[in-house]
Amino acid sequence: MPRNHNIAELRRLDIAHHLPAQADWAEIEALGGSRIITHAEGCYIHDGDGHRILDAMAGLWCVNVGYGREELVEAAAAQMRELPFYNTFFKTATPPTVTLAAKIASLTQNRLPHIFFNASGSEANDTVFRMVRHYWKLKGEPKRTVFISRWNAYHGSTVAGVSLGGMKAMHAQGDLPIPGVEHVRQPYAYGEGQGMTEEEFCDACVAAIEDKILEVGPEYCAAFIGEPVQGAGGVIIPPKGYWPKVEAVARKYGLLVVADEVICGFGRTGQMWGHETMGFTPDLMPMAKGLSSGYLPISATAVASHVVDVLKTGGDFVHGFTYSGHPVAAAVALRNIEIIEREGLVERTGSVTGPYLAKALATLNDHPLVGETRSVGLLGAVEIVADKATRARFGGAEGTAGPMARDACIANGLMVRGIRDSLVMCPPLIITTEQIDEVVAIIRKSLDEVMPKLRAL
Repeated sequence: MPRNHNIAELRRLDIAHHLPAQADWAEIEALGGSRIITHAEGCYIHDGDGHRILDAMAGLWCVNVGYGREELVEAAAAQMRELPFYNTFFKTATPPTVTLAAKIASLTQNRLPHIFFNASGSEANDTVFRMVRHYWKLKGEPKRTVFISRWNAYHGSTVAGVSLGGMKAMHAQGDLPIPGVEHVRQPYAYGEGQGMTEEEFCDACVAAIEDKILEVGPEYCAAFIGEPVQGAGGVIIPPKGYWPKVEAVARKYGLLVVADEVICGFGRTGQMWGHETMGFTPDLMPMAKGLSSGYLPISATAVASHVVDVLKTGGDFVHGFTYSGHPVAAAVALRNIEIIEREGLVERTGSVTGPYLAKALATLNDHPLVGETRSVGLLGAVEIVADKATRARFGGAEGTAGPMARDACIANGLMVRGIRDSLVMCPPLIITTEQIDEVVAIIRKSLDEVMPKLRAL
């Protein structure tokens, strides 16, 4: 049962002392403080004002097995009683950490059998950055330092993560990106492929990568990094054939391929890994979120043997964190994976709920504001436009409609994210078809409500 919190006092303390992540603090202060989430079960969260909200964002792309899993609490408690913490610095390891590494390796069919643990997806991508540059130095090609990424990609909030990502608003804070990261166009067909066939647009996006490699010089290029599906960019699903062609270009010039599976991993796209859904094979694979379903902070970077074999020639890899391989987080992640496998959540996403979400979202295509719906597995988006024919945006630029529609959805009992002019969703893998119908019904109702306000702009 939820505790009897003093919500007014929590909001006061929130304004006085708490700096929320990726937020406009002045706006939150003007609103009287953050929405206080007090408890949750299944696919629903509850706030301190008594609202029950269907969480179609699975927290922050992460609560794959849903809220209220008592066995995850028990796994954490049992490990805390036995060994609450030890590090991996002093030629030491703990049983759950080693066991989890072996389990993750098996989930890659041992294509990526070596696992380095961290506490967040951002740290996992920092690990990629360090590993890849060190790898090329040990290979005798120290000039290979440049990463190729995409505009509108998201690879974390650390300095290296923001630099690897392609979010210009984030680059503007901190004079980023750091040197050695280049960006190319994103495979966003609805926004950038008008007038092209799917194949033409695919080839144009792949050509942009090859052109950038040639511009930089292949001898300077270390790796191509990308999310199988761009999540925080607005659920950007690449055109058919994109990823195999990207991999072919990378291999042609000797670049390593990095699949950022922080969001897509652990069943989100209907297979265990997003790169399986998209048809390519990476050399390194950062992961987080679904690894523990968000119950405890943990991430990992899976690495191919041919990379690790080179790294082993260099002595100490002087990288890592206090909480790398935290035994309690590892124990929870192991139990979380057990739940995913036992309940067949990956298979269910691929064969039942994923296809159902696609069909349900497609019913919104008749709405006057909807330019496109798109989804893969349990990742989806609804694109809002002022004019379907021209794809014109309200207010003359992207970014007005999405937040307005998001706020309406939340007021109507649905947690989604507004990214530019898209409503995006990433529900728990336990979501039912009835709850998917609820998601779509609330989106339609909310679009109806904001339509007069948008038309008045």
